[in-house]
Amino acid sequence: MPTFPAPDGTELAYHVSGDGGATGDGGFGAAPVICLPGGPMQASAYFGDLGGLAAHRPLVMLDLRGTGDSAEPDDPASYRCDRLVDDVEALREHLGLATVDLLAHSGGTNLAVLYAARHPERVGRLALITPSVMAVDVPVTGAVRRETALLRRDEPWFPAAFAALEAVLGGRATPEAFAALAPFAYGRWDAAARTHKAAEAGQRNDAAAAVYGSEGAYDPAATRAALARFGSPVLVLAGECDLNSPPPALAELAGLFPYAELVVQPGAAHFPWLDDPARFVTATAAFLG
Repeated sequence: MPTFPAPDGTELAYHVSGDGGATGDGGFGAAPVICLPGGPMQASAYFGDLGGLAAHRPLVMLDLRGTGDSAEPDDPASYRCDRLVDDVEALREHLGLATVDLLAHSGGTNLAVLYAARHPERVGRLALITPSVMAVDVPVTGAVRRETALLRRDEPWFPAAFAALEAVLGGRATPEAFAALAPFAYGRWDAAARTHKAAEAGQRNDAAAAVYGSEGAYDPAATRAALARFGSPVLVLAGECDLNSPPPALAELAGLFPYAELVVQPGAAHFPWLDDPARFVTATAAFLG
């Protein structure tokens, strides 16, 4: 497991999936894609090989500080999203890459967006997979979440899950209600999805997650202005049934970039590489090249 030091000395780990035709001297046969996990602050293990994307490009999956195999920092305030931009830049330098293709998922897309805003010249392509929209303050209304949820009305688990959604939207959120929402995150609530969900608690640093988006992490106006000047291609991939990141909100996110493409994966929810690996890999590999 390779590691590298962050600017503050915290030892960070990453995991490589696929070699793209490795050179045999520790290098890559094809340019790697740096992958930033969501959660927020969840270990990159939940990515797996991103549905087989690793067969097309080597994936360098970063364990953010305090998650997975990366060390905890001395300063817990360094878990804040904007401060993690320096960790991503340190990884780029460690890999010896002049520019990087970035892929990020869910809450990790806030970090990717802030990196692109701060280092636009370092980003070749930017793939945002079922992204969070917090860093740019795109509103997601309760009506949009309900409309998206109703796409799943024929599922056997729907009545209990929809009741939980109404409780959350009505300000009556409880841990039990959030747990009941779990089937909405997957295109199929099958054994594989249940196993994936069950692993989440052991992979996430909840204390770090509480700091990630804390006060000062985001400056939406400044970020929007920077993204309006961002000159590289962007893929915004939405799941048709994703309550967390519904397609209407992601269409607005895509509109903030000059050169963004919105792809809506049919039948997918928040983890599209699990819901339909072939469709996900086809779209994402075509974008990354």
